[in-house]
Amino acid sequence: MKVFGFVGPSGTGKSHRAVWVAREKEIDYIIDDGLLIRGTQIIAGTSAKREKTKIGSIKCALFKNTEHADEVKKAIQDNNPESILILGTSDGMVETIAKTLGFPGVSEKIYIHEVATEFEIRQALSTRKEQGKHVIPVPTFEIKKDFSGYFLDPLQIFRRKGKGSFQLVGEKSVVRPTFSYMGSYTISDYTIYQIVEHVASNMEGVSRVSRFRAENYPEGIYIEMDLVLVYGYCIKPLLRDVQKKVINEVETLTALNIRRLNITAKSLVVNSSKAIDAI
Repeated sequence: MKVFGFVGPSGTGKSHRAVWVAREKEIDYIIDDGLLIRGTQIIAGTSAKREKTKIGSIKCALFKNTEHADEVKKAIQDNNPESILILGTSDGMVETIAKTLGFPGVSEKIYIHEVATEFEIRQALSTRKEQGKHVIPVPTFEIKKDFSGYFLDPLQIFRRKGKGSFQLVGEKSVVRPTFSYMGSYTISDYTIYQIVEHVASNMEGVSRVSRFRAENYPEGIYIEMDLVLVYGYCIKPLLRDVQKKVINEVETLTALNIRRLNITAKSLVVNSSKAIDAI
């Protein structure tokens, strides 16, 4: 297996350019911040960006936890890649990760200034410092369940092919980890209820929310609610529509991942104006 290193200070845009570098060098796998990535999939590992402190993040990126390191080692043995790209903030970090995971020596190193201009590097550093944004080189759907409650945005990367022509290089995800904040934040169940109640009650065919319950877990939230519906509407498609709109609004406003949303039509009320309009 040929081992490459991609080196640059923290926040200079390594994760942003990792997929492009791997593609140019015909590298199969990437190791970035505790994750083993192949193409657009996370194969093994835990993201350092989930850690609550910077120290915890560094330890995770260096595979200091034996179980974490063993999981990635096994995945590499099972997949047997021909080449792998290790991202690190220094030569020493890349070499330490390679040694911890039992790789042969790093045969080639690519430096951030070789693939990004000084302006691009300064821009990346400014974004990291002022907004606390970090990039993970996989699509958002791959990590959404692991980043519930974080600010998460998809990012598509294009490369200019010619005049007016662009090629999609890959999709990445932008997150703001807990350790990038000054302090921490929480979103109460009542806030979630208010969003749900506002969305549902303003939908035609729904009278009100009669019961609401939310349970928050690391991978996302589970919601159960009962609705009082207006007589005269088709219940099943109405509930599906409510489910779709509530999930979209809650996830957009809170960055929480809704793992399950169970809705029960508990009772009906007669609202003559709405029922006539529906008919």
